[in-house]
Amino acid sequence: MYDVADVRAQFPILSREINGKPLVYLDNGASAQKPQVVLDAITRGYAEEYSNVHRGLHTLSSISTERYEGTRDVVRRFLNAPSQDEIVFNTGTTEGINMIAYGWAMPRMEPGDEIVLSIMEHHANIVPWHFLRERQGVKIKWVDVDAKGDLDPQAVIDAIGPKTKLVAVTHMSNVLGTVVDVKAICEGAREKGVPVLVDGSQAAVHMPVDVQEIGCDFYAITGHKLYGPSGSGAIFVKKARMAEMRPFMGGGDMIDQVTRDTVTWNAPPMKFEAGTPSIVSTIGMGVALDWMLELGLDNIAAHERRLRDRAIERFKGLNWLNLQGQSEGKGAIFSFTIEGGAHAHDISTVLDKKGIAVRAGTHCAMPLMEHLGTGATCRASFGLYNTEAEVDRLVEALELCHELFA
Repeated sequence: MYDVADVRAQFPILSREINGKPLVYLDNGASAQKPQVVLDAITRGYAEEYSNVHRGLHTLSSISTERYEGTRDVVRRFLNAPSQDEIVFNTGTTEGINMIAYGWAMPRMEPGDEIVLSIMEHHANIVPWHFLRERQGVKIKWVDVDAKGDLDPQAVIDAIGPKTKLVAVTHMSNVLGTVVDVKAICEGAREKGVPVLVDGSQAAVHMPVDVQEIGCDFYAITGHKLYGPSGSGAIFVKKARMAEMRPFMGGGDMIDQVTRDTVTWNAPPMKFEAGTPSIVSTIGMGVALDWMLELGLDNIAAHERRLRDRAIERFKGLNWLNLQGQSEGKGAIFSFTIEGGAHAHDISTVLDKKGIAVRAGTHCAMPLMEHLGTGATCRASFGLYNTEAEVDRLVEALELCHELFA
């Protein structure tokens, strides 16, 4: 039995008030709140156990290294990766995708080579490929979504041509909540000999992920959306792809030997982790993922489906609310505007006065916004600690917005 009251009790921030109202935190798509177990791990990591990791022979270094490297296997279990050696730590999805762009794509792409993207991509899965477009003459091929916001996997597969070197696609849209059939895309791309990178920043928070079942070559996640600390993240990279990659950054830890004239690399995944890492943040991410696994990823997904369905049902009564994306299997993410010309920032401000935190703007998805024909939206994104009562509070606040701006 999923006890949302018990879950909420583990998040200290949820007991506070905003503008004299109980906090309703619906900005989870940007960053999630942290349970006490993660906060405790961060405090302990700095107050009682802190030291640099790897190669230190003293007690504190051994403790930090054990906890840090232990996170690698937690991520492996969380994604059902074959080996923890296929897990590379980083500061989040943005760094992970850039690592693939610089370390894998750049050395093997020539002018005219293509990368296939969906129009729903976050800027983190667009801008690194624009770097290759500007610097190496790589072409970006875009695949649009349909009127409901769904992405046809076959349309992505059909976009793959003889010059395509990579498909990079989100698993769940951070704007529309659309869940993409990345398994079908990977199967079709594999038949054409093209690797697939999946941005799992949103999906991994809301549903179980199995990279072996999906069949992707790269899968990126970010810790701060997964109820862990900022500055933490990881990317799954197939061993075969790791063997094709050059290091993204140079420094300590990622080397085997350095002389005046030569340098040799450490074995993966260390080859791709230069310098002193975000030790405590990474440990905190591991604690967060362990906590989610204990709670049950299927239980989390089922709870969020209930929230999604409640929101959809309540929104049906608001004929002045313009929802973006009507995909039937979407996650509990809703982007909207209100008829009457109210700007998303104004709506967000009114909601904040009622203690409700939402995101307003383009959500780092400008190409999608252009495709949708809108400049900005409000986004309410639900998480594992939100309740149906909070859905109702959102609707009540939106009704007030309509009265004010109609």
